[in-house]
Amino acid sequence: MTSTPTTELRTHTDLGPIRGDILDTYAEVRAPLLHLPNYAVTAFGERLDRHSTELGFAAVLAYAEGAPVGYVYGNRIEHGDRYWQRTAPEPSQKYTGQPAVALKEIGVRPAWRKTGTAKALHDAFLAARDEPYVTLMVNPAAGDGKVHALYRSWGYEDIGQSQPSLASPVLTVMIRATR
Repeated sequence: MTSTPTTELRTHTDLGPIRGDILDTYAEVRAPLLHLPNYAVTAFGERLDRHSTELGFAAVLAYAEGAPVGYVYGNRIEHGDRYWQRTAPEPSQKYTGQPAVALKEIGVRPAWRKTGTAKALHDAFLAARDEPYVTLMVNPAAGDGKVHALYRSWGYEDIGQSQPSLASPVLTVMIRATR
C-alpha cells in the first residue's frame, strides 16, 4: 500500500476479546522468525498473557475493513520492576524513580507498513497514558537496523541493554518522554 489507508483504532484494557486478533497479526508480522523459540507464537502468547495481568495493561489495535492490521500493547512499570532490573547499565533514577509505561510490543502486517499505521498506533497508545516516560526494547538487528532508527526518529534514545530471557536476543532499551 502506498496511499494512506483508512483504519479504525480501538483501545482495550481487557485481553480476552482481542487476544486472537493480536496472535493472528503477530504470526504474520513475525513470520520469518517463528522458527526461533523466543518468537514462536506460543512463546509470544505466554508473554502476552502475563503482560495482560500486569498493572496498567492496555492495547490499541488498528482495523481496516473489520480485519486487524496492527497492534501495540504495554503496561505500567514501577521502581524495582524486573524490566529495570534486567537493564544494564542501571537506568537513571530520573526514569526509574517514578512509574513509566513499557511499550512491550508493536506490530503491523507487512501490507500495512510504511502507511503511518505504526506511528498512529504508538501515538494512540501514549495519548491515554499519564506516566511521564515510555520505554521499549528493540532488537538492533531488526529490519537491518531500520526499526531502531525508526524509534530514534520518534524521539527515543538508547539507555542500555537487556536480555529478557535466555532465548531472547540482546535488546537495546530505549526511552523518551511520553508527551
